[in-house]
Amino acid sequence: MSKSDPISLDGVKSYPLKDRSSKVDIHDFGKPWSAGGDFGLWIDSLPKILAGNDFKRVVDNMARAARAKKMIILAMGAHGIKVGLNPVIIDLMERGIIGGIAMNGAGIVHDAELAMVGCTSEDVASQLGKGKFGMAEETGRFLNKATLDGASRGFGLGKSIGAMLVEEKFPHNQISLLARAYELDIPLTVHVAIGTDIIHIHPSADGASIGKTSHLDFRIFAGLVSRLEGGVFINLGSAVIMPEVFLKAFSLAKNLGYNLNKFTTVNMDFIRQYRPTTNVVHRPTLDGGEGYSLVGHHEIMFPLLAAALIEGLEEIK
Repeated sequence: MSKSDPISLDGVKSYPLKDRSSKVDIHDFGKPWSAGGDFGLWIDSLPKILAGNDFKRVVDNMARAARAKKMIILAMGAHGIKVGLNPVIIDLMERGIIGGIAMNGAGIVHDAELAMVGCTSEDVASQLGKGKFGMAEETGRFLNKATLDGASRGFGLGKSIGAMLVEEKFPHNQISLLARAYELDIPLTVHVAIGTDIIHIHPSADGASIGKTSHLDFRIFAGLVSRLEGGVFINLGSAVIMPEVFLKAFSLAKNLGYNLNKFTTVNMDFIRQYRPTTNVVHRPTLDGGEGYSLVGHHEIMFPLLAAALIEGLEEIK
């Protein structure tokens, strides 16, 4: 046999197809939709494969945690606010499902602007070259004043902003996560990276107050994480800040001896990224937890998750 001769296939050994282990089975396939069906039927119609199965598993775990009054934490970037999810999140807060919210510094900017004037999210490209990006007077003045006042009252940053929103009785407080969390006595913590938020470039910004209130919020957040056994942690659209904060809070809770083994983590974003995948989905769940990634647009995926959860809880009643 020369070096250029093809290998012979005569001795290949095969086995019966029925004896092989397969990853896909027709019993796991999705079901076609019929007009007039309800939402519960739609959930049941999803394939029990990959994300379809993961979605159902997340819903089941959240429903189980909600029924048992276990901790469910929603951590988020500001994008969830900007795509209109506040009413959906507030509904879950009012139902007693979400027990704590954590957000990055941009979250207070967009949430407070919604409460104040009913709109947010400026056109950065058109404003940047003019030197006007981030320079809205009321936003900087209110948030920096609230932070300074809250620091003097011993509040965390989230409570500082929420309290002043309520005290000022802004016209759209009912749509504000910060205001409703304060009214419902649900911890809402804010985790700031100095210089990332527009209010830091206003002369009214006070670094000591920002640091004091945000560090207190980290400790409050770590307290929520310490109660996560049997519960669920969702990271909605934060690629860096919240995954890093969660990992440190988790490590602190473990160091202090809290039992954190069997709980569920969920990362929801447009794409799979390193920090959320590593710090939310994988590392914290190594001792018996479950970690999932649900990839898709926030404005579609999170309302679907909330609706499926509410549907599941209603079926139990």
